Amino acid sequence: MPHPPQRIEDIADDLRRLGVAEGDLVMVHASLRRIGPVEGGAEGVIEAVCRAVGPEGTVMMVLGARDDHDWVNSLPEEEREAQLAAAEPFDCLRTPADPEVGVLAEVFRTHPGTVVSDHPEGRFGARGRLADHLMAAPPWDDYYGPGSALERFVEAGGRVLRLGADLDTVTLLHYVEYLADVPHKRRVLRHRRVVRNGSVETVTVSSLDDSDGIVDYPGEYFADLIAEYLGSGGARIGEVGGAMSELIDARDLVVFGRTWMEARLAG
Repeated sequence: MPHPPQRIEDIADDLRRLGVAEGDLVMVHASLRRIGPVEGGAEGVIEAVCRAVGPEGTVMMVLGARDDHDWVNSLPEEEREAQLAAAEPFDCLRTPADPEVGVLAEVFRTHPGTVVSDHPEGRFGARGRLADHLMAAPPWDDYYGPGSALERFVEAGGRVLRLGADLDTVTLLHYVEYLADVPHKRRVLRHRRVVRNGSVETVTVSSLDDSDGIVDYPGEYFADLIAEYLGSGGARIGEVGGAMSELIDARDLVVFGRTWMEARLAG
């Protein structure tokens, strides 16, 4: 017989044992399957995290944006705008989260009280005391770099909360890519249809390559980096529900990640 759903307060207690404290700023990456059934489903997981950080805390997630015309950006640049004519434009308040980010991101986006940033590529959501500060005025180009929600997250003393997530899913490492002294970083230029000032237009977004990596590498370098970081003992580790989970200080991971990238990617 299937096990009954876990109580929301039990998940919140697991988070507290992991080290999540009232007033914390946490950025969540989670596998609902690994956590296991929870009262209220994905909403219950969000509620548990919110209870753990308390009314003075802040919860943040990467959302991305669903883009059924992303294939257009594999075409030569001069052909893209014509192919985007029929594309559904990005609207920060209406466009669903990127399905590749996971179900929890879309539930978080639509959860009452979530503040969403206005960017078709680097969209985040946050709720709590620091939400408005984190989500305000994202840089258009290099949206994971200086001035981004990720930089503000680090400066505010944020912690990465991984709840059974795959090793290659730590969005903060995209910020580290901007800081690391690595030669010949690969860049991309994407075209998107967006709603801007009440009208629809085609725009371009320039950034480091956050799809295929800033350099060629034999495998997933985010996964290798995080595996080495966890092996170094830098994270607090424990079970949340059925998921082996980690709580990571963002500043510490940025320092480790920058050193790792400069040593492993510079060649």
